[in-house]
Amino acid sequence: MIASVLVANRGEIACRIFRTCRESGIRTVAVFSDADEDALHTRLADAAVRLPGATPAETYLRGDAVVRAALAAGADAVHPGYGFLAENADFARAVLDAGLVWVGPAPEAIEVMASKTRAKRLMGVASPTRVTEADLPVLVKAAAGGGGRGMRVVRDLADLDAKLAAARAEAARAFGDGEVFVEPYLEHGRHVEVQILADTHGTVWTLGTRDCSAQRRHQKVIEEAPAPGLAPELVEETRAAAVRVARAVDYVGAGTVEFLVADGRAHFLEMNTRLQVEHPVTEAVFGVDLVALQLRVAEGEPLPAEPPPARGHAVEARLYAEDPAADWAPQTGRLHRLAFPDGVRLDTGYADGDSVGVHYDPLIAKVVAHAPTRAEAIRRLAGALERAAVHGPVTNRDLLVRALRHEEFTAGRMDTGFLTRHLPDLARPVEEPHAPLVAALADSVGRSRFGGWRNLPSAPRTKRYAVAGREVEARYRYTRAGYEADGVEVVRVASDLVVLDVDGVRRRFEVTVHGDQVFVDRTRLTALPRFPEAVTRHAPGSLLAPMPGTVVRVAEGLAAGTPVREGQPLLWLEAMKMEHRITAPVTGTLTALHVEPGQQVEPGTPLVVVRES
Repeated sequence: MIASVLVANRGEIACRIFRTCRESGIRTVAVFSDADEDALHTRLADAAVRLPGATPAETYLRGDAVVRAALAAGADAVHPGYGFLAENADFARAVLDAGLVWVGPAPEAIEVMASKTRAKRLMGVASPTRVTEADLPVLVKAAAGGGGRGMRVVRDLADLDAKLAAARAEAARAFGDGEVFVEPYLEHGRHVEVQILADTHGTVWTLGTRDCSAQRRHQKVIEEAPAPGLAPELVEETRAAAVRVARAVDYVGAGTVEFLVADGRAHFLEMNTRLQVEHPVTEAVFGVDLVALQLRVAEGEPLPAEPPPARGHAVEARLYAEDPAADWAPQTGRLHRLAFPDGVRLDTGYADGDSVGVHYDPLIAKVVAHAPTRAEAIRRLAGALERAAVHGPVTNRDLLVRALRHEEFTAGRMDTGFLTRHLPDLARPVEEPHAPLVAALADSVGRSRFGGWRNLPSAPRTKRYAVAGREVEARYRYTRAGYEADGVEVVRVASDLVVLDVDGVRRRFEVTVHGDQVFVDRTRLTALPRFPEAVTRHAPGSLLAPMPGTVVRVAEGLAAGTPVREGQPLLWLEAMKMEHRITAPVTGTLTALHVEPGQQVEPGTPLVVVRES
């Protein structure tokens, strides 16, 4: 039996696998990069081994280093998690050659199915070898990996070569494999997948369907099980295809077969030869622990002939440190507090006080609700997100709440374009008009009450805050009778709680302060200094880094004096597993290039200067 498992991954993934290992009495081993030295997964493991470096290529993608770490720590098995080396056949072979148990499918099955091009050939699906105007739009897609990396939509044939090059470069950095292919891009399809689990004794389970259509940048954001509104014959078609794929390659372990459903047909996309990020919704519906079952299968135990029956509905939302209103720009900083009400499952790689850095995925947590019906599960999840304490960087929390309550989602009519189509409405900042006043009142507690008794009211007090990119001012005064403010009655004021009476309705506001950040319920404010600080001035036409990240590419031939046209890509930043293109805002001349590939930048760092013609 397995006694000790090394998890060849990090963050939420590793923490989730460690939880099952602890419950099973199995010792755990973590690996960590220099950037992850004090990460939660490192703290939770029984032992941890350093992988020198910070980037994925230097650390978590180094299969040889991970195998050495397993042997050094005395592990007898390796679980790849999901992402990084999870679908790397050479890594699986290296684990087995070292005499360790591989918690996953055979390398031969990975070799066939983990490459989307080989998997499509096995399923008889042809990818175009030449793209014409008639084929547009098409999707350029990395043959390895997932998570939206190495994917580009091409709508104009003139953009094809550039997008092929960009996808290859991103895939090579993310997965160590730059192979890409092209497939038709179906604008309004639904992303539906089937969870499979197979043992070494010939049993293949299918555990229902999942819908993962709510996506941004080809990466899933909201997932649910079962997929709503599918015709019974379509469900059976996808189930039978999943079993056929598994048996064709003698598959063992957990895997997912993915389809794009459009016009009443299921189009095969790929097979993921690993556990999926969204596996908790399947666990909730079927009442199983898929990681525990993976470990049993790896030990050679047989599965029961049939899986347990499905019960109810489950919905998962991915909470990201990102700003949907700023083109999904990833955010960094300290996560002061993360707390959710009872009744939902929380999978996270962070604890209170941890920092969200620039090197890896911006996922903070996955939140899962299970209920007897879909409507109840959606309501429970939206309510939990709304009431949660998420104190730290800007997140997509408000977008998730709005998306879950959007009529298109509640009716089960969403497709892969749902979030993009409704982004302006979904990404609107939450407007709590009384938040600045509440923050100012709470801030006043403990300060001087202006010295002794007064016969006249004090002069109005003001405090300035930044809220959702706007500057606002709160005004109140303190009298012998207490606080006064226009339009409301101030009932109670404490440093962590303010009660207001607004038009006869009493409202309680919880207040939490972390430095200059103030959280009033869901509203995030930044206290501004009384006297504005000096502003750093940059040359006219300067383009500044919109986020922390690494310059991964500069456009070929770009140098001071180069003419550029409006919209032309100048350089590419990579931050938290996402690539961001910096383009020329006007047609003119590049007069300065301040950065080079490999350079790390902070928000506001000057990148280039473009002088308009």
